[in-house]
Amino acid sequence: MADEFDYVVVGGGTAGAAVAARLSEDSGVSVCLLELGPSDVGNDDVLLIRRWLGLLEGPLDLAYRTTLQPRGNAHIVHSRAAVLGGCSSHNTMIWFKPVPGDWQDWVDSGCEGWSNDVMEECYRRIPGPHHIVPEKDRNAILYDWIKACGDGAGVDTNTDWNAGPFRDGAGFLDVGYDPATGVRSSGSVMYLHPIMGRRPNLEVQVRSRALRLELQGKRATAVHVRREDGRNDRVAARREIVVCCGSVDSPRLLMYSGIGPRKQLEDLGIEVVHDLPGVGENLIDHPESIIIWKLRRPMGPEGCMDADCALFVNRLGVDDRPDLMYHTYQLPFTFNTERLGYPVPEDRWCICMTPNIPRSHSVGRLFLLSKDPEIHPALDFRYFTDEDGYDEQCIVDGLKIAREVAATAPFSDWIDHEIAPGPAIQSDDDLSTYGRAVHHTVYHPSGTCRMGAADDEMAVADPTLRVRGIEGLSLADGSIFPSMPTVNPVVATFQIGERAAELVRARTG
Repeated sequence: MADEFDYVVVGGGTAGAAVAARLSEDSGVSVCLLELGPSDVGNDDVLLIRRWLGLLEGPLDLAYRTTLQPRGNAHIVHSRAAVLGGCSSHNTMIWFKPVPGDWQDWVDSGCEGWSNDVMEECYRRIPGPHHIVPEKDRNAILYDWIKACGDGAGVDTNTDWNAGPFRDGAGFLDVGYDPATGVRSSGSVMYLHPIMGRRPNLEVQVRSRALRLELQGKRATAVHVRREDGRNDRVAARREIVVCCGSVDSPRLLMYSGIGPRKQLEDLGIEVVHDLPGVGENLIDHPESIIIWKLRRPMGPEGCMDADCALFVNRLGVDDRPDLMYHTYQLPFTFNTERLGYPVPEDRWCICMTPNIPRSHSVGRLFLLSKDPEIHPALDFRYFTDEDGYDEQCIVDGLKIAREVAATAPFSDWIDHEIAPGPAIQSDDDLSTYGRAVHHTVYHPSGTCRMGAADDEMAVADPTLRVRGIEGLSLADGSIFPSMPTVNPVVATFQIGERAAELVRARTG
C-alpha cells in the first residue's frame, strides 16, 4: 500500500464514498479512502435492505449511547455503522430529496453556495436506483392506512414526494434499492462497487481506524491510522484531507487531533493545535415517539423494508413545510416500550406509527470523556429542553393525530386494541410523559461540525467545507448540517458528498 496520495478521504460512508469516487474520476490524481469497518461486498446482511433491523446493535454497529436526559429517554442507542457505505449500509434508505426551504435555511444562516438550485444539480448526479415501493411489496394494511390518513389526519394521498413541490400527505415511500434484487443503494453500492479494483488511482483501505490528523503548523498533512493487525501507519495527503466520519466520529477525530474547544481539550490532556469552540456543539436529531396497536388478524408478509409508508402533517402552517412526520412500522419496534413493561406483540400482528419532529428546537452537544479513543464520547442531545416547549407539543399532538387515524375506517377495521400507550393515557400531561419516556431516534444525529459564514465563531466549516483556520482539511458528512432537514437526511448527505467533491476540485486544481 502506498503511504502518500493527493487526497485522503477519511470515512467510506454515505458522503465519503461519493467524495472518493468523484475525486478519483480524474486519472491524474491519486485518492486513498480509509474506512474503519470491513467491506460490504458479498455481505447480504448488509446489502439486502429487508435485513436492516438485524444490523442495529450488531457487530457492525458502533452503538453510541445517550447521556442522562433531564426530559427525554436516556436509554437510546445511536447506531453508527462501521462498514463500507457507513449508515447508508445500515438504514432503511428512505429516499427524500430535501425540500427547498431546508436549503434556504442554510443560506439564511450564512452558507452561501448551498441554494436549492445548486443542490438540485448535486441531486441529479446521485446514481441510484431508487423506487417507490413496488406493488408486489405493498402490504394490504397500508392501503387502508393511507385511506384513513385522509380523514383522520386531513391530508391527501401522496404518490411521490420527490416528483414535485413537497406537500402534506400519506403514501408509499421512495426507497433507495433495486426491487429486483433487494440490494440497497448505499454509498458503497452506488459509488464504490463499480470502480473498486478497476480504477488504479483509487485505493480503498478497510479496517483502518483513523486515530488523529497530523498537522504542520496550521496545515493538515497526514492521517495516523491503526490497522486491523494493530500496526500504526501514516497516510499522507499532498493536496487535501477530507474527513467524512459522520456526526459522532468527525468531531472526535478533530478533537483527538487538537482541533476543538480549548478548555475541553486541555482538561483531557490533549495538546491544543487550534482552538475551535464549535466542534461538538449543535448536536441535533429527529426525535420521534411511538404508538403501537395489536391487530385483529395478521397482516401479510409483503414489505420492502417494513417501514414502507409515511405521513406528513402541517398542523401549524408556519410555512409550507410539514411540522409532523410519521414513519409506519409493520413490525414490533418495541426497544423502548418493552423496557417500561409494555407487551411485545407477535410479528405481523401489530403496526406502529411514530410521530416525529422534523425540525426540532432542542439542541445538544457531543464531548469527549477521555483522550483514549476506545472510550466513547458523551452524546447529550438535551431532548425536549427547548424553552418554548415546541418539541414536547409536537409529540403530544402527534400521538393524538395517530389515534384519529386509528379510529378511522378502513384502518380501524384492522385494529384490536392499542398496546402503547394504551387507553388509560389520555391527558396532555400523561401523553407527554409517555411520549418522552419511550421516544427514540431514527438515527439522524447531525450538526456537530456545523457549517457557517466566515465570521461565525461557532462554525467549524466555512461554506466551502474547509475547517476554519486549518489548511488542507475539509469536512463532508452530516456533521456540517447548520440545521436539520425536514426529511430523512441520507439523500442530503449524498448531495453533500457530491458538492464537497466539486468544491475540493475547484480549490486544489
